[in-house]
Amino acid sequence: MLAVHKKRALGIAFSTPTHYVFAQQPCLYGDLYDVIVPEVGLEESRAQGVASQISGALSHLHSLGFVHRDVKPENIFLCDSNCHWVKLGDFGMVKAAGTRVPCVWYSSPYCTPEAEIARKGEKIDLGHSDVDDNGNKPKGDSGKTRRMLVSVDPSTDSWALGILIYAMLMGSLPWSETVSDNTAHKSYIQWSNWEGLALQERGSDQPEDFHQVATQFAAFTPLATCLLKSLLYPQPRLRGRPDEVGRYLGGAWLSDKDVSG
Repeated sequence: MLAVHKKRALGIAFSTPTHYVFAQQPCLYGDLYDVIVPEVGLEESRAQGVASQISGALSHLHSLGFVHRDVKPENIFLCDSNCHWVKLGDFGMVKAAGTRVPCVWYSSPYCTPEAEIARKGEKIDLGHSDVDDNGNKPKGDSGKTRRMLVSVDPSTDSWALGILIYAMLMGSLPWSETVSDNTAHKSYIQWSNWEGLALQERGSDQPEDFHQVATQFAAFTPLATCLLKSLLYPQPRLRGRPDEVGRYLGGAWLSDKDVSG
């Protein structure tokens, strides 16, 4: 587990021929998922405190050359009941940045847009399966799937951090899954500059609702909107980094609240 002000384990508790087992500070208050009130979220001050700690933990992990790849409330553990001290845990998906791995798409807003693009690139190869003497494929063989290999990139964590911040503030998710035919996700893309800029580059007019705020983002201040747009930038190479979150702390993130909680 990583936290901004606690990045070390307590030492090796015991080892096996293939593993070291480390003892770490106990997190006796559950995980972040347990304290986010559905459709309400966390107090804004608590949300900013968690965002500060997790962005610091991710920045430290990235500085070591690793990507977490599974940032979500269930993997953020509480060392006190008020979220003053939280830790990023569950490192089972961690990979070194630049490692080539098979694309994994899953139905969740924490999944990035590039995962859907890679999934669409996977093709079914029906021409190379073995057949028996009668020309039939072996039982259970429906063809070979060509798995797309993608490079592990820190921007994956940035996207998940943006979704996490949204979930903490709203007690809900901005869309059910990050796919091009999801209505809520599509409205976000239409509202954002990126689609409009693409249309301009093609010499087309902007859509009529180009400047209309996506409904699920209407409660945020310009400060929070800027942060979320940066972390949730569709193009990974232009996505904001976790270490940039600090610039957005302290000011109001919700238009009808202040950071006092």
